[in-house]
Amino acid sequence: MKRIALLALLLGGCSFVPKETPPAPPVPPAFPTGPAYAANGEALPSISYRDIFRDARLQKIIEQALANNRDLRIAAANVASARAQYRIQRAEQLPLINSNNTVAIVDPGTGRSNVGGSPVTGGQRTNYSLGLGVTSFEIDLFGRLAALSRAEQDRYFATEAGAHAIRLALVGDIAAAWLQYAADQSLFAIAEQTRANALTSVKLTRARVDGGVAPRTDLAQAELTLATAESDLAEQTTALAQDINALELLVGATVDPALLAKSIEEAQPTVAALPAGLDSGVLLRRPDVVQAEYQLRAANAQIGAARAALFPRLSLTVFAGLASNGLSQLFTTRAFNYTATPGISYPVFAGGRNKAGLDQARAQFDAAVASYERTIQTAFREVADALARRGTIGDQLAAQERQAAAAADSYRLSDARYRGGIDTFLATLVTQRTLYQAQRSLTATRLTEAANKVTLYRTLGGDALLDAAREGPVAASPVKR
Repeated sequence: MKRIALLALLLGGCSFVPKETPPAPPVPPAFPTGPAYAANGEALPSISYRDIFRDARLQKIIEQALANNRDLRIAAANVASARAQYRIQRAEQLPLINSNNTVAIVDPGTGRSNVGGSPVTGGQRTNYSLGLGVTSFEIDLFGRLAALSRAEQDRYFATEAGAHAIRLALVGDIAAAWLQYAADQSLFAIAEQTRANALTSVKLTRARVDGGVAPRTDLAQAELTLATAESDLAEQTTALAQDINALELLVGATVDPALLAKSIEEAQPTVAALPAGLDSGVLLRRPDVVQAEYQLRAANAQIGAARAALFPRLSLTVFAGLASNGLSQLFTTRAFNYTATPGISYPVFAGGRNKAGLDQARAQFDAAVASYERTIQTAFREVADALARRGTIGDQLAAQERQAAAAADSYRLSDARYRGGIDTFLATLVTQRTLYQAQRSLTATRLTEAANKVTLYRTLGGDALLDAAREGPVAASPVKR
C-alpha cells in the first residue's frame, strides 16, 4: 500500500495541459489619431463612478440599483454556482471514505447471522466490526482530474469577471437613462413654450383675420404650428413616463422623483470626462475581455483532460478496520486488518470516443481563441468610435448653441415686425419653426455630449478594470505609459 501511495505521489505531477500562450491582441497598439480624435491623456487612473457621475442624485440612484438590480442578483448567484461547481470538481481528486460498522449475531449451527438483530441467547456468538473503506479512488497519474479541476476554476473566474462586466454595464445604463430623462424634460419644456407661443399667435392672427387685416391662410398656418407643438407635447409626456419605467427596471425599485434632473442643461455639466489611455493594452483589462481570457484558459485545460483520457486509469480500493467476536477484543492489535487492491482500466475498444473527445476539446479551444480575439476587436472599435465622437462633439455643440441663439434672435425680430404690420405672418412662421428645430437639435447634441462621456466610461472599463491573475480576477492598478 505504501508503494502504491508513493507511486501516486511521484506521478501525480504529470500534466498534459498545453502551456498557456494567449494570442497577441489583434488590434493596433494605439488608439486612432487624426482630425476626429482628441489628444489622449497620459494614463487611465483608478476611478470610481463617483469621479465621473458627480451629481449626488445620480449617485444615489446608482447605489440603489447596486443593491436591488435583479441582473446583479442573477450574476451573484451564477458566481456562487460556478464556485460550488469548481469545489465539486476539485473534490474528485480526493478519496471518498466510507465508514462501515456492524454488529452480527451468528448461530453456530446454521452459520446464519442477524446483523444488528435480536439479543444474544445461548449457543450464539456476536461479531463486531469497525471499518473505513476507499472505493475505486482514481490516482491522477496523468493529471486528468487536475486538468478538469483547473478548467472549472477558470470557468468560475470567467463568471466572476462577467459579474464585473454586468455591474459596469448597469452603472452606464443608469447614467444614460438618467440623462435621457433630463433631455426629454428639456424637449417637453421646448414643446410647451412653443405651444404657448403658438397659442398667442393664433389669438393674434384670429383677431387680425376678424378685423380684415390678415388672410385666413395666416390663421390656418398658426393653427398648424399649434397642433404640431401639442402633438410633440403629448409625445414627450409619453417619453418621460417611459424613461421612468426604464430607470425603475434598472434600479429594481421605485425611483424618487426628487432624484431626477429637470433638464439636460442641468445634468450635462455633472458628467466629467474620462481620460483615455495612450495604448490599446488597457482593453485587456476590460471585464468582458478578462472573462473571455479565462474562458480561453478553461478550454486550454480541457485539452489536457482530453489528452490524459487517452491513457490508462489507475484506481485503488482500500479497506481497513477492526473485527472481533468480542467487544472487549475489538480494539486490540489482533483485531486489525486491511486490504488494498489496485486496478488499471484501459478501453480496448471505444469506437474512437477518447480521440474524438480530444478533437472536440481542440476545436473548442480554437473557438475560444476566436471569441477572445473578437472580444478585443469589439472593445477596440467601441473605444475608437467613442473617441471619434469625443474629438468633434465640442465643436458641434458650440455651433449648435450659436445656431439656437441666432434662431431665437431672428424669431424675436420677425415676430415684432409682424405685430407692427411690417412683415408677413409666413416669415414669422418660418423663423418660429427654425427656432423650434434649433432648440431640439441643441438638446439632442447636449445629450450626445454627456452620453459620450458615459460611453467612454463604459468602453474603457471604468472602475471595473481587472487583471486576469492565476488566482482569479483582481482590481487593476492604474494603466501608465
